[in-house]
Amino acid sequence: MSKINFQNVTVQAKANIYFDGKVVSHSIVIEGGAKKTLGLIYPGRYHFNTELAEKMEIIAGHCKVTLDGKDGSISYEENQSFDVPANSGFTIEVNDGTCEYICTFIN
Repeated sequence: MSKINFQNVTVQAKANIYFDGKVVSHSIVIEGGAKKTLGLIYPGRYHFNTELAEKMEIIAGHCKVTLDGKDGSISYEENQSFDVPANSGFTIEVNDGTCEYICTFIN
């Protein structure tokens, strides 16, 4: 993937750490108020609940995702994305290496 740059952002220095450090992200706010997290996921299987709708962009690595209420998982890799509805959740699985992502929160 080509280099991604964000201009005029506010960065939350404190990391968001989940599952004993196996999922780590940092929050940013883009000029205009759009909120994103930039993170990485180590091997394992993790479930996240959502309040707002989210767009998850995979920027490196690969994963399998099962949206709440859906049967079966779908594989995603670099340059692919998936949407998660508000007030739902998803399970993400990384089998090897790390998976890097950008999560955009959709109001």
